[in-house]
Amino acid sequence: MKLLSADASPFARKVRVLLHEANLTDDVELIAAATTPLNTDPNVAAANPMGKIPTLIRTDAPALYDSRVITRFLDDHAVSGLYPANRLWDTLTLEATADGIMDAAVTMTYEKRLRPPEHQSEDWLDAQWKKVAGAAAVVNERWMSHLSGPLDMSHIAIGCALAYLDFRHGDRGWRKGNDALDDWFAVFAERDSMKATAPE
Repeated sequence: MKLLSADASPFARKVRVLLHEANLTDDVELIAAATTPLNTDPNVAAANPMGKIPTLIRTDAPALYDSRVITRFLDDHAVSGLYPANRLWDTLTLEATADGIMDAAVTMTYEKRLRPPEHQSEDWLDAQWKKVAGAAAVVNERWMSHLSGPLDMSHIAIGCALAYLDFRHGDRGWRKGNDALDDWFAVFAERDSMKATAPE
């Protein structure tokens, strides 16, 4: 299998962290793909009609895309238990929350990097950050007991989302008022899988 990926993508990092946690790094070849909404990598476009990463190319079946589809497939392939049946809906909901944080944060990055300064909207950026801040606050208030439990895919997703906030939007200060989440992330970020997948 081959994973079309980019170091800076938090969605691709979710998959790469799973590869480490599920001992699949030797089973999936990483293929670097430089793609944006304005300039799609031809390899990505050939495998994924949406032109997005991550995309998982399989040798005997159609390519898979959307990070949550890929992580479910790889978890099933490795029987790694990162989507535990006894707390599946909580895991999926928390993963969706993390993906929402990533969606808003990546949108902010594109606004600043791809649009000319005269066309950038501070109102748009602030609206996206409001989503990020609100989601982080909810995780801090309601989900710490889950994050304190055994590793599952929601831990990986939240860890990658928070790491991306530090990477691209560190000046926005997601930690303010989220002490429990900050403490959790400080520990989670030290996992070997997180260190091995950190963007340069």
